[in-house]
Amino acid sequence: MVPRSLQVSMAALNAAMYAVLGYMTFLGIFAPIVGVVRFWGIAVVVPAVFAFLFGGLVGGVGAALGIFISDMVIHGNALLSLTVGVPANFVMFYIIGSLGKVGKRSAAMNVGLASGCLIIAIIFLTRWVMGAEFTQEAAAILVGFTLASIALTIVLVRLWTEWGGFALASIIGNAAGSGIVGLGVWAFSQFFILPLNYGHQLPFTAAMIWFAWTFTNQMPFLLAFAPPILKACYRAFPSLVQKSP
Repeated sequence: MVPRSLQVSMAALNAAMYAVLGYMTFLGIFAPIVGVVRFWGIAVVVPAVFAFLFGGLVGGVGAALGIFISDMVIHGNALLSLTVGVPANFVMFYIIGSLGKVGKRSAAMNVGLASGCLIIAIIFLTRWVMGAEFTQEAAAILVGFTLASIALTIVLVRLWTEWGGFALASIIGNAAGSGIVGLGVWAFSQFFILPLNYGHQLPFTAAMIWFAWTFTNQMPFLLAFAPPILKACYRAFPSLVQKSP
């Protein structure tokens, strides 16, 4: 059990790092095709690591605070952040922290692998179903990240088995968080104008696009970078190892 004082301090550090890295990512890489959905890729590794090391509450609360802080700096729409960004981030990283240490030989691994690849394959097909909604560059990124996600999922679950639980939790958490983002931003647009003039009363296909873009942008970074970082943390701080891989 992680002491309460450590949980509070780690959640605060998580929030600060997530907000700073997310803002830096926003400044360097911004894709108008996804509207107000940001934190493109690598920033989500930070709360994923905190969630796995210190539990779902630390990961979820820190990510929720971090996204709110950066949202206030970037677009200043507290209502959008509180109704979409905050719950999406909390749910995603709470799931990763809570399910990430599932036993590596659990029967859920096979189900998770099949389900994860199915989800990613469906997202892959979204590019063709709604091809007119994507620029060539966005479509190429979506397809490339989808294929990378499938490959990394298979590698982690089948070959790097000690991180199978993390891979499964990341797929479930990312799907849940991305779903909240997609549906939430679409629903928000039915009543309010999106920040940065990205539209009002958008069609439901926008929800599918945001879901697909968010999921596929984050998945490869979660699977490629979080396990090595976690391994390094365990080597540097052996006391962190409890029921770890």
